[in-house]
Amino acid sequence: MAGKKKLFRFDQMATFSNVLEPKLKDVLEEEQTGEFKDHPVKGTWNSEQFEKEQPIVLELGCGKGEYSVGMGRHFPEKNFIGVDIKGARIWYGASESLRDGLSNVRFLRTRIDFITSFFKQDEVDEIWLTFPDPQKEGRRERKRLTSPMFIERYRQILKKGGIVHLKTDSPDLYEYTMEQIQEHGYELIQETYDLYGELIENLDADTQAILNIRTHYEGIFSAKGFSIKYIKFRVH
Repeated sequence: MAGKKKLFRFDQMATFSNVLEPKLKDVLEEEQTGEFKDHPVKGTWNSEQFEKEQPIVLELGCGKGEYSVGMGRHFPEKNFIGVDIKGARIWYGASESLRDGLSNVRFLRTRIDFITSFFKQDEVDEIWLTFPDPQKEGRRERKRLTSPMFIERYRQILKKGGIVHLKTDSPDLYEYTMEQIQEHGYELIQETYDLYGELIENLDADTQAILNIRTHYEGIFSAKGFSIKYIKFRVH
């Protein structure tokens, strides 16, 4: 039964006007070398994909798209794009935003490794990393979404002064990201080891509204008593 539901969602997604599902061959120049090529959508998000030209915010590893949908409702003056490789997860946010008429929310089904194939320099204003896989220490550290490899990709698509947000339950990822900020001279704007315990009540109403959006995984982590960590920084 679960398999049939998944196939049904994949079939539905193929008809969704707010979802882009590129093929691997559309972005991978050569599999042997791992070289990427530009997708035709690169540089056209505001001119062709959205109804209005507005600041673009990405949610990378968006899962079910709770943040993309929640922020889209709260900030109609911005455009939001949830990015994830898991189509069965994206279906939830994509179907909800279509149902509710959120014309400022889109979804891109691809690996984050290919992000520079879909966005040009200065096309993105903010990036949200909502509970990404913390990855294990050692060889997998480079796959962390705040590793130098990924930060360099963000730098290639963010506007000057663009902001990166990280929300995580992982002490390892929090500490690793703080180390990266210090080592590479990124601009730390805000950070807390216990978001709901010590910081959120001191923030402005808009920021509180954003940070109070709860993802599926955040609900699970909070119920288990894990503190939620938050970091906001600039990479330029």
